[in-house]
Amino acid sequence: MYALGIDIGGTKVALAIVTTQGTVIGRDKLATDQTIEPKEMIDTIATHAKHLLSAHNIKESELYGIGIGAPGPLDSARGMITYPPNLPRWRNVPIVKLMATHFSVPIRLENDASAAAVAEHTFGASKTYNDSLYVTISTGIGAGIISRNTLISGSKGNAGDIGHMVIDPSFGECVCGQHGCFEHICSGTAISREASKLKGTDISTEEAFRLYETQDADIVPYLDTVIERMGMAFVSLINTLDPEIIVVGGGVSQAGDRLFEPIRQYVFRYTLNKDARDTPIVPAKLNQEAGVIGAAALLLK
Repeated sequence: MYALGIDIGGTKVALAIVTTQGTVIGRDKLATDQTIEPKEMIDTIATHAKHLLSAHNIKESELYGIGIGAPGPLDSARGMITYPPNLPRWRNVPIVKLMATHFSVPIRLENDASAAAVAEHTFGASKTYNDSLYVTISTGIGAGIISRNTLISGSKGNAGDIGHMVIDPSFGECVCGQHGCFEHICSGTAISREASKLKGTDISTEEAFRLYETQDADIVPYLDTVIERMGMAFVSLINTLDPEIIVVGGGVSQAGDRLFEPIRQYVFRYTLNKDARDTPIVPAKLNQEAGVIGAAALLLK
């Protein structure tokens, strides 16, 4: 038996057939077409899913179900994507109901970061822990919370939207209207935006960290401040949620120890509970496939 995972993002949609051991035996991806109506895009996703199953000779009856990870805000209880900023045309879209017109198996919707948390907890870096936090630092910032081996998703599925936790108002206005949000300061989008301003040319997040390693005079003080603000956010998360481990995924996590070590040092110094100051902060094991594996794992658990 298998599960089909679908990870919907602002630029692409990933699909994967996943075994009960977490092995991906088939994958596909397609661009998210933001120029068409959501229903038309969902129909296209369903067509790709059927082709993927057919290509691997898997019948729908061999699926436990289909898991969908999508950006929030959403309403997982009603199976609806409601107000995601990076999918501006997707407003109150009943994605579970629309997918159910193509498939007869169980279909479950969760926030994409929650799905990735389930993946890491089931098959990845936090699988030996009962209480874990998955944080994605990429285009945006979000989290998935596992407490006593159970996903904590909140009343509508939006628990863990930590990207809009205010950590330093001096950094200016976030797209949400608040000032100084974690995402506005520390996301890959933010780092690229501010590094580009500093250097007077387009700079990717990856390039910003390369300049950081070479002790670039403009980038070092800027990224030192950003990484310290990440440390502040992680201290608040540890103080609030008391996880045994924090797993960090998303593109920014690829910066490695030049990112992780100062965060660990900050956490060691400032976490309120001194027994938690050694909370492991580790990179995601499943990397960029955590979202789609986690979407499938929603049905495998």
